[in-house]
Amino acid sequence: MNISVSPLAHGMGAATAPKNLLIGGKLVPSLSGRTFETRNPATGELLATVYEGDAEDINLAVAAARRAFEGPWSRFTPFQRQECLLKFADLVEKNFEELARLDTLDMGAPITFARSRKQRAIGMLRFYAGLCTTIRGETLPNSIAGDVFAYTLKEPVGVVGAITPWNAPLTSTLWKIGPVLASGCTMVLKPAEDAPLTALWLGEMAMEAGVPEGVLNVVPGYGHTAGAALSSHMDVDKVAFTGSDTTGRKIIKASKSNFKRVTLELGGKSADIVFADANMDKAVAGAGMAVFINSGQICSAGTRLLVERTVYDEFVERVSRFASGLRVGNGMDPDTQIGPLVSKKQLERVASYIEIGLGEGASATIGGKQMTDGDLSKGYFMAPTVLKGVNNDMRIAQEEIFGPVVSAIPFDTPEEAARLANQSMFGLGGGVWTESLRKANFMAKSIRTGTVWVNCYGLMDPTVPFGGYKASGYGRESGVQHVEEYLQTKSVVIQNA
Repeated sequence: MNISVSPLAHGMGAATAPKNLLIGGKLVPSLSGRTFETRNPATGELLATVYEGDAEDINLAVAAARRAFEGPWSRFTPFQRQECLLKFADLVEKNFEELARLDTLDMGAPITFARSRKQRAIGMLRFYAGLCTTIRGETLPNSIAGDVFAYTLKEPVGVVGAITPWNAPLTSTLWKIGPVLASGCTMVLKPAEDAPLTALWLGEMAMEAGVPEGVLNVVPGYGHTAGAALSSHMDVDKVAFTGSDTTGRKIIKASKSNFKRVTLELGGKSADIVFADANMDKAVAGAGMAVFINSGQICSAGTRLLVERTVYDEFVERVSRFASGLRVGNGMDPDTQIGPLVSKKQLERVASYIEIGLGEGASATIGGKQMTDGDLSKGYFMAPTVLKGVNNDMRIAQEEIFGPVVSAIPFDTPEEAARLANQSMFGLGGGVWTESLRKANFMAKSIRTGTVWVNCYGLMDPTVPFGGYKASGYGRESGVQHVEEYLQTKSVVIQNA
């Protein structure tokens, strides 16, 4: 299959044909013929119509994935899988500028932010390529009587159902594809309906890289139809999901149908903790962008800003000034720092939480309203918002908002900061700002969360595992642990005659 021209080069809008599903190596319409729209959240402009997959299309895609798993893909050696991943990485690198622009158009992230993820996107694929040839079992000493030899094999789980979010289409899709190709599994991918275009193009790129037909299938659609069918499908061996804790619970329930393996990267309400001895200039910018980057649409965003009481008022005022200086606008403008929220629905959700917070007694030191001046009136723009006078029991401090809204909460001691940080159903990320190594180590050990960043926030590397505690899910992505999530361990015991 020759790689298609990018969706941007094809042109987009009302006059273009609907984007097809990718099933069994073929670009096909949905069986129902139904379509849905994807629009630029900065302008409301129609980007494309996309064929809407449902349960029948999922059935076809799972069958194609099963055939590939038991057929040609099963005969690929680790070195051949590695070659595919490296060629795939080269194609992503070659087309990265178009991929970044597509992410910006489809979900609104500033183009500078989308471009900044180049090293991460390509680095992930090359990291997983390196792991292809490291998958191995062990020989085992044993105490069984007689001449016995025991060893283990590592084998791919099988057909994987992957469901990805809209807030980072490129990297979240590659985060699912990488371990599938490295492990020898096959995949049916259901991208978020709010931003499906990048995933469709990546599926075609993977085939151009030499991945056999049916190994990667892409079926855009809605969660309650395509997603539900994938999660409960009796011939899917594992589900890998990134999204809300509410949907995560539904996936766990659906997985009981055939005892699927499940990994879940869910929501967060991460605490970003600032001590009085922190480098204030670095902490202000770091804590601000910990929540405002990508318009707050990051699961590990530092949305609870815990500040030592002696510097609370000063720090909140400085973060508010920092927020007021951020340039909000169309993501395609290279000067834009904060883009729109992904949809009108998400804008309404964020606005409703701000109202809830004000009703609970918090006050907005900056922002708090939709931005409607000039061209901003065409899109879904929420001003970066700092809420002061928040206590940790308020809904705005406990529930995930997924927007550019930070709740500032004072504390007096490291022990109180750790207690407040842990008083959450979530445990995905967290930050600590201090010049004291003792405080940094104390907080890192005390916070029940999957990642703790010290004097930085949100730094990610393919070698470093990422995942959550509590309602933020289970399993890890990135690191050698990620590929392990896609493998079974088989024991072999041989008694010599």
